[in-house]
Amino acid sequence: MVQAIRVHETGGPDVMRWEHVDVGEPGPGEARIRQTAIGLNFIDTYFRSGLYPAPAGLPFTPGNEGAGIVQTVGEGVTFLKPGDRVAYVGPLGAYSQERIVPADRLVLIPDGIDDKTAAGMMLKGMTAQYLLRQTFNVGPETTLLFHAAAGGVGLIAGQWASHLGATVIGTAGSDEKIALAKAHGYQHMINYRTENFVDRVKEITDGKGCDVVYDSVGNDTYPGSLDCLKPRGLWASFGQSSGPIMDFNLGLLAQKGSLFATRPTLFNYIATREALEATAGDLFDVVSKGIVKIEINQEYRLADAVQAHQDLEGRKTTGTTVFLP
Repeated sequence: MVQAIRVHETGGPDVMRWEHVDVGEPGPGEARIRQTAIGLNFIDTYFRSGLYPAPAGLPFTPGNEGAGIVQTVGEGVTFLKPGDRVAYVGPLGAYSQERIVPADRLVLIPDGIDDKTAAGMMLKGMTAQYLLRQTFNVGPETTLLFHAAAGGVGLIAGQWASHLGATVIGTAGSDEKIALAKAHGYQHMINYRTENFVDRVKEITDGKGCDVVYDSVGNDTYPGSLDCLKPRGLWASFGQSSGPIMDFNLGLLAQKGSLFATRPTLFNYIATREALEATAGDLFDVVSKGIVKIEINQEYRLADAVQAHQDLEGRKTTGTTVFLP
């Protein structure tokens, strides 16, 4: 028996319970791993609150990413062996000391990247990868706006986009977070609590607007994000930390300049083994070369997941947060 966080009813952070669970042995195509670090992400709160239903229903173990050591492998698994260091994103169930994972979702951690870094960067880092390299191909001619620039995805995206030569604009809600984002690649920062971000984007871009807006905030930044775009620009809405957008008016895209809109999710971009390896490989490459630095700004014991969720939703965290089992 090992211990894990379990959710028996959806709701606030206090619905999470630290309980004993029986992990069992891996079946065909699976591996059992002993986790050394687990990533905390805002999407974890969506499953806990019930905004996103857990695929297997209640009760469930939250968490989407982690890293650890392979303990045993099931029948047919030939590319992994006990002792391998691995990391993953999905399926749900990361908040556990040990767990079973489909082997084809595991990637080997390169030498030079430690387990905490790997655990804390897989979801956020591969999200930054698909946003900047696949959803929109960012380059030297790109002007972009990234909301929540001091968040986990934002700090990675700022460094990466700056390396790609883009003009990188971000928003954040405090002087401390603005300074943090500026230290991670953002040339222009906007305090959305004291400034109108639409007006400031127009000022920064001499009225031209941005090629792409990356928006994980949702309700609070809609429809303002659309007003920050050039004609035929792209709005990539990849999260909803302030609440979902309930009534999306498709006609606004025409009115505001024949805009494009997408609601991407990482799991569609890494659905195949080939896509997973390519996306993770690109991330490992920029981290190994020092182009993107992953800074673990908060660590919690896994047993303290309630406090971690309270801090995350209270906007008290920055960058990457990990649990230690």
